[in-house]
Amino acid sequence: MSAINNDGFPAHAEPLREHLLPIQDTPSACPYIDGVTARMPLFYPVTPLSGEDVDRLLAAGFRRSGNLVYFTKCAPCHACEPTRLDVAHFQLSSSFRRVLKRAAKDLTLSWRMPSVDDDRVRLYNTHREGRNLGSSPPIDAQDYHAFLTETCWPTLELEMKLGEQLVGISIMDVGQESVSAVYTHFDPQASRYSLGTLAVLLQIQWAQQQSRRWVYLGLYVESNSHLNYKARYQPQERLISGKWQAIEPT
Repeated sequence: MSAINNDGFPAHAEPLREHLLPIQDTPSACPYIDGVTARMPLFYPVTPLSGEDVDRLLAAGFRRSGNLVYFTKCAPCHACEPTRLDVAHFQLSSSFRRVLKRAAKDLTLSWRMPSVDDDRVRLYNTHREGRNLGSSPPIDAQDYHAFLTETCWPTLELEMKLGEQLVGISIMDVGQESVSAVYTHFDPQASRYSLGTLAVLLQIQWAQQQSRRWVYLGLYVESNSHLNYKARYQPQERLISGKWQAIEPT
């Protein structure tokens, strides 16, 4: 069987197609590369999704946004490459060890169910503004819920605090054999803690402790500085032309 059906739908996810209601499939401006047209078919799961279903969709290149799932189908552009790590082979570098050591000394870190409050919304808006992540207006609690805490499958939140101050939140989806990094936002003023890196390391750590094999890091785009950092985590695989391929370190 081809890895991609004739209509562009990932063949690996075909057993779940009847459970996914198409919501939108029209060209739009690419959020990752200026001047490029994107096509990201969006689906609403009409039945509850199991951990096994989560694994299947992640392996097929799907991502979650709120209670919807999508994949990229932007031919002739193929810049977006879903990325994953096999946690049994992940290599913890000396710089990664320093990040973990600094966090263990100063931060309070806890996994919990996702929630919405003023601090989280404020942190999200501060993060987007401080890191120049687009020109869209600030979001409110309803927007935050629709994007991050409203979900169609199991989801956890990593809360990062410095004393009593909330400095970071990371949202992670959970399957039977895998986890998926959804979105991390943090206080730019707490940059000494490398909170984005810390979130990924703690997701890998959680997966190891909970006997998950894969950590999905989302989309790698070589030309996008907000997405190409994922190359740091080795060894890794990327979904290219419908097949997972090992990527040699650069």
